Amino acid sequence: MLRLLNLHPACRCDAVREIVVEAVRPEPATLRLRYRVAGALDGLLMPQPASSSRTDGLWQHTCFEAFLRVGADDGYSEYNFAPSTEWAAYAFASYRSEMRIIADATLSIDVTRSDAALELTAEIHDLRQETPWWLALSAVMEETSGRRSYWALAHPKGKPDFHHSDCFALELP
Repeated sequence: MLRLLNLHPACRCDAVREIVVEAVRPEPATLRLRYRVAGALDGLLMPQPASSSRTDGLWQHTCFEAFLRVGADDGYSEYNFAPSTEWAAYAFASYRSEMRIIADATLSIDVTRSDAALELTAEIHDLRQETPWWLALSAVMEETSGRRSYWALAHPKGKPDFHHSDCFALELP
């Protein structure tokens, strides 16, 4: 499923023309996400390539995010993927509560970049197999000016909040 991420109405981003995401479930316990950013990417701050390792604070700079809720559970998982190939994973019991680090997440990240496009593919394995999966897909873009913009499938009213239940807009059977 190819989906367009929307720029939050309170944000501006001169460097990015569009962000699309493809979300597929190639196996019952695997999620593959392919984010594609198009625009004048020399206007974005990009982290330098690094070894793929767990790192906190990725959401403060250019990164991609996926929030996964299984069935009718209140709990959900958050995954952050940086163009450096660094990643983070967290579990929440309910909206922004009882956060714990998922240190043993099984995932891979692949990044390709040109002057006009950036593509990041992340694959997460060993997920719960129950259905349906509800996804909130999002991205943070940091421009060379330091300005950040927030992109998501859906935004709640008010300030950007990717954890909000309104953001879980994609059902993946």
